Amino acid sequence: MRYLLIGWLVFLSAGCSVTVKQPVLHDFGVSVSTAAQQSKASVSINAPTWLWDNRIRYRLLFSSPSQVRFYGLDRWIASPPEMFEQLLNLSGKARNYALIIRFQDFEQQFDAPDRARVVLRFSVEAYADNNKQKIGTQEFYLQQPTQTPDAAGAISGFIDLVHEAVEKIRDWVSGLPDHQE
Repeated sequence: MRYLLIGWLVFLSAGCSVTVKQPVLHDFGVSVSTAAQQSKASVSINAPTWLWDNRIRYRLLFSSPSQVRFYGLDRWIASPPEMFEQLLNLSGKARNYALIIRFQDFEQQFDAPDRARVVLRFSVEAYADNNKQKIGTQEFYLQQPTQTPDAAGAISGFIDLVHEAVEKIRDWVSGLPDHQE
């Protein structure tokens, strides 16, 4: 009976020592200067409800293209639209325009088990701050192969893609007609 009790205690203590892995949180690696934080830029993001989630999405186009999947142990610290909005507001890339960005896609897509890419599709509308007059609209479709076909590849790819998107928006906005408030 004594050995049975000792065996039972060893079994219970082994079960208690198993730790459950918690998700690792990621962001876009944002580093913004204080001068940029004083920008008059106003950026807002519109996105479908499924993109307001902090899970990292992927799709296996080669086997089940209509099924959306999520990585279990890697997540964004906030939803991609929230982080993108903060990045643009803090970067000062919008000059004195009000920008409305409409996300359509933000996911990793696998063309084969060993080949993936990240995709970001969105449109941007620029408005004059003072009277909400639309100045212009531009569609963007960005994609980039991932270095590895996994969560780490998706995260790295999205960080690069988001920074490329910010530069593309900056270039587009810089070509818009100047306006004064």
